[in-house]
Amino acid sequence: MSVTAEAVLPVAARARRRVSFRAVFGLSVLLVIGGAAVFAPQLAPWDPARQMLMKRLRPPMWQERGLREHPLGTDHLGRDILSRILHGGRISLGVGLTAVTLSALIGVTLGLLAGFFGGRADALIMRVVDVFLAIPYILLAMGVVFALGPSLLNVILVMAVTRWVQFARIVRADVLSIREREFVAGARARGNRALRLLLRHVLPNALTPIIVVATLELAFMIIYESALSFLGLGVQPPTPTWGWMLSDGRNYVATAWWLATLPGLAIMLTVLAVNLLGDWLRDTLDPRLKV
Repeated sequence: MSVTAEAVLPVAARARRRVSFRAVFGLSVLLVIGGAAVFAPQLAPWDPARQMLMKRLRPPMWQERGLREHPLGTDHLGRDILSRILHGGRISLGVGLTAVTLSALIGVTLGLLAGFFGGRADALIMRVVDVFLAIPYILLAMGVVFALGPSLLNVILVMAVTRWVQFARIVRADVLSIREREFVAGARARGNRALRLLLRHVLPNALTPIIVVATLELAFMIIYESALSFLGLGVQPPTPTWGWMLSDGRNYVATAWWLATLPGLAIMLTVLAVNLLGDWLRDTLDPRLKV
């Protein structure tokens, strides 16, 4: 009886192979989507805001009545769907990356301070975190956007302000253990100041959870921005976003399926790719998950 190579591989090795495949797939999809978003002005065949009412509600080119010059069809105003998806990706990914960066800066800073100094600073920061966690983030975002008005800058600020707590909690928990280790005690005994200890010794050893959380938060931010745009509280027309395209297409689901399906697929693939990459980073960087 022959034995295949796969059968003799240890379970952990087969798990690493599957994880690596998922990571390669996720990274490949992200590179394609990110590259398409960056080079959207060069790749898009039409101006995403150009209206051509004589070509309204044309299906993708592989269906009857489809047009070659509009590969993914047109919407109810005759705007090219492919061009709008490409340009919408620039907004959705750009907003997500910017919001994650800002929320990481806020959360990591406060988490470092809370975990390293403890005492009143820790108690105060954690009570603020509890307050933010007690309020549903989407309701908080809606209230802030209603007060400030929907705009690209306001959406980014709202997303960053409502999600920094994820970074703060995880960084604080990690710093609580790092500050008690021997190399930190040795650096403190050599007379290093608190700021140097934080930046030179504590922060580099807390980067692993920060990277993993940032990757997973990016996927959440993309959905977050799409949800706000779907509700009419995100980036306003005529700027195309995936969430706004979903909102536009929901009234035509029965007659023009491509209006909501195609931007929905773009959101799904992007979030799936980011999650796969984030899972791989977590499995690779967290030694507690290694067998």
